[in-house]
Amino acid sequence: MGKLYIVPTPIGNLEDMTFRAVKVLKEADLILAEDTRTSSILLKHFEIKNAMQAHHKFNEHKTVESVVNRIKAGETVALISDAGTPAISDPGFLIVRECIRNEIEVICLPGPTAFVPALVTSGLPNEKFCFEGFLPQKKGRQTRLKSLINERRTMVFYESPHRLLKTLNQFVEYLGGERQASVSREISKIHEETIRGSLFDLVTHFTNVEPRGEIVIVIAGIDE
Repeated sequence: MGKLYIVPTPIGNLEDMTFRAVKVLKEADLILAEDTRTSSILLKHFEIKNAMQAHHKFNEHKTVESVVNRIKAGETVALISDAGTPAISDPGFLIVRECIRNEIEVICLPGPTAFVPALVTSGLPNEKFCFEGFLPQKKGRQTRLKSLINERRTMVFYESPHRLLKTLNQFVEYLGGERQASVSREISKIHEETIRGSLFDLVTHFTNVEPRGEIVIVIAGIDE
């Protein structure tokens, strides 16, 4: 029986790719990629020429069974996403769960995940935190926000640049404008930056400065 490898890929700087990640991808019989066009650039850079197949949220329910069968037949499969660690706000959970059900060994390599550097550089307490990922865009959004009003742990969110200001304003509405927070963007890239302050401060800043790049929001929990 083969194995499933979960392989993190750089979230910006290609130098964050580990030697082990390159080795695993070069030795895999099949690479599952969230977007083959995006991943082909990465693979070409590291001279990885193995077979690649699309595996994303729109087809993963249909492809899981065939992939599991290939692993059971002895193939080694590596899963990558566009950036970061698969299954963290990206496809991956379904294939991992199905492999475990079929007693297939699952090995996750350590590597890039955007929320870790954002949390550490926020300056907010990080001995306990909750990762919320992306808030629901429509249905369930208000319910989720209300559920976080009394959260005592530091909270971490992902957001796109065009929705950032709307989301920050909603945090002001539900959590209060004085709540301390940070916004990190372009992590590991040339224009990486972290803006810190109250939620009011962040709303003011991004009202005047158009946000760009992938966003991580870190917000302090309620004072005990």
